[in-house]
Amino acid sequence: MSPSPWPRQSRHFALFFFAYFGYVGVFSPYASLFFADKGMSAPQIALLVSMMQIMRIFGPNVWGWAADHTQKRVLLLRWTAGAAALSFIGMCFGSGFTSFLLLMVAVNIFISAQGPVSEALMLSEMQGDLSRYGQLRLWGSVGFIVVVTLGGYLLDWFGVGFMPWIALTLLTGVFMVTLRMRESLHVHRVCDGPSVLALLRRREVIAFFLSTFLMIAAHASLYVFYSLYLAQVGYSKSLIGWMWSLGVIAEIVFFYYQAPLFRRFGVRRLMLASLLLAVLRFAMIGWFAQSLAWLLLAQVLHAATFGTHHSASVATLQRWFAGPLQARGQALFTSISYGLGGSLGALALGIAWDKISPASIYFIAALMALGAAAAAALSYRWQADRESGK
Repeated sequence: MSPSPWPRQSRHFALFFFAYFGYVGVFSPYASLFFADKGMSAPQIALLVSMMQIMRIFGPNVWGWAADHTQKRVLLLRWTAGAAALSFIGMCFGSGFTSFLLLMVAVNIFISAQGPVSEALMLSEMQGDLSRYGQLRLWGSVGFIVVVTLGGYLLDWFGVGFMPWIALTLLTGVFMVTLRMRESLHVHRVCDGPSVLALLRRREVIAFFLSTFLMIAAHASLYVFYSLYLAQVGYSKSLIGWMWSLGVIAEIVFFYYQAPLFRRFGVRRLMLASLLLAVLRFAMIGWFAQSLAWLLLAQVLHAATFGTHHSASVATLQRWFAGPLQARGQALFTSISYGLGGSLGALALGIAWDKISPASIYFIAALMALGAAAAAALSYRWQADRESGK
C-alpha cells in the first residue's frame, strides 16, 4: 500500500507543534519547582498550575465555536498566540501568589485556543485520513523532549528562576509560525448530521467523555506533581528532565508507527489497553519511587498512557465530531478532559499530597484510570449497539 500524501502546510504544522509543545515541555514539568522556589505552598502550587486546566474548561469552547463559525482558524491562532506571548512577559517579573494567579489566568485563556484549533485545522486538511496524524503530531513530542532535557540542564546551571524566559521564547516562536500559516482549503459550513447538543445527550458520548475526564484527572499526578515528587525523593533536576524525556521518546516511537498498529488492532482495543496500562504505571510510581529501574519502566509506558490514548481519542471523536463540528469536538475534548479533569484532579491530588502522603496520589490516580477503562468499555459497547440498531 502506497503511503498517504502529506497534508498541505505539513511543515508549518510540524514547526507549530514543536514550539507549542516545547513550551509545554519547560512549563509543565518545572512550573511546580518554579512556584515552590517563589515560596508557594503545595495547595497554592496546585491552584496555580491547575489554571492551565481551569482555563481549558471555558476557553476552548469559546475559541472552538468561533473557529467553526467563522472558519478563520489561522487568524484566531495568530491573535491568541500573540496575546499569550505578551501576557507571559509578566511571568518573568512577577512575585507573590496573587500576581502569579492573575498572570496564569491571562496567559492560559489565550493558550487554551492553540491545541484544539490547530488540531482542527490539521484534521480539516487531512479530510478524514489520519494515517499521517502521528507522524506530524510527533514533532510536538520532539519539541517537548528537546526542551525538557535542555531545560533541566539550564535550570541546574542558572536556577529555576530562568524557566519563564525559556517559556517566553517558545511562545514567541509559536506566534511566528502562525504568521506563515494559511486557512484550510476545505471549508465546511453546513452540518447535515446531529448538533453538538444532540451528540452530547448520547450515552456513548457521555461515557467517552467521562473516561477522558478520569484519565486526565489521573495524569494530574504527573503533570503537576511528578517533578516535585522525584525532587523530594532526591533526584536531580537534570535527571528529572531525562525521566520526562524517556517518556516522550517512547511516545514518539508510538506516534511514528501508530498507523499500522491502529489498522491491526483497532481503536477500541488500543484505547482499553492504554487505560489498563495506566493503572499499572501509576501504581508502579507510587510503590517504587526509590527504584530508578522501576521508574524507567513506568516512563516507557507513557507511550500507551498518553500517545495511544490521545490518538485513540482523536480517532473516536472523528466518528461524532467531523466537518463543521471539528473545532468544537476538539474543544470539548480539551475542556472536559484537560480542563475539568486536569483541574479537579490537580486540586484533589494536592489535598491528598498534604493530608495523606506524596506517594498516595499515584494510588488514587491508578483507581481513576481503572474507572476510565470501565467508562470507555461502556462507550464502545453502546456505540456498537447504536450502529447495529439495538
